[in-house]
Amino acid sequence: MIDLREDLLARAAALDFGRPDEPWDSVTQAAEAAPLARVPGSLRHLEELPALPPATRIVPSAVLVPFVDRPEGLTILLTRRTDHLAAHAGQISFPGGRYDDGDRSPLDTALRETEEEIGLGRARIRVLSRLDNYLVGTGYRITPILGLVAPPLALAPDPHEVAEIFELPLDFALEPANYRKDSRLVNSVERRFNVLAFGEHYVWGATASILVNLRFALTGR
Repeated sequence: MIDLREDLLARAAALDFGRPDEPWDSVTQAAEAAPLARVPGSLRHLEELPALPPATRIVPSAVLVPFVDRPEGLTILLTRRTDHLAAHAGQISFPGGRYDDGDRSPLDTALRETEEEIGLGRARIRVLSRLDNYLVGTGYRITPILGLVAPPLALAPDPHEVAEIFELPLDFALEPANYRKDSRLVNSVERRFNVLAFGEHYVWGATASILVNLRFALTGR
């Protein structure tokens, strides 16, 4: 187990993937100029997937990775999406969503979406840093923002979008042995993806891969 509330928070705050409040135009330009810019995944944990077609519309989006400062240790707050949603129904996700016209930066998007989805106001969140982008095969390019919140949380989930809110212990998320690779056929092509099973929760896809990126960024493994 990785100990270490203060050490982990210091490492999280020191991550240098860009400013959380960097303007969206700048974030997008840098992402498009990066090597393998349109390959789903991140630049450190690529799957063997082809690049998205040139005509694919890339949708800027941002999520909050909320560390909850519990007396027994840091946790990560996650949501389970409702089963009736058109996209990613029932999946485990971070609070967040796509860029809106009024959003100046990934930080604005992540904080706005978090308040709308689970009722956690931006005044309650101490922003730490941001992680590297994660491009989903559907065209969403996700910029994760790391933040720290202290209980009591007094959350108010949007019942249309959020079926459940739960907390994942950070030390569990930082242990490589807790992850595995699963696969499934998509249009007759085998797709492999990260999975983190926690109790009854099956965390996979972009959420699990962002947790892998977080694990590498904080621990190097």
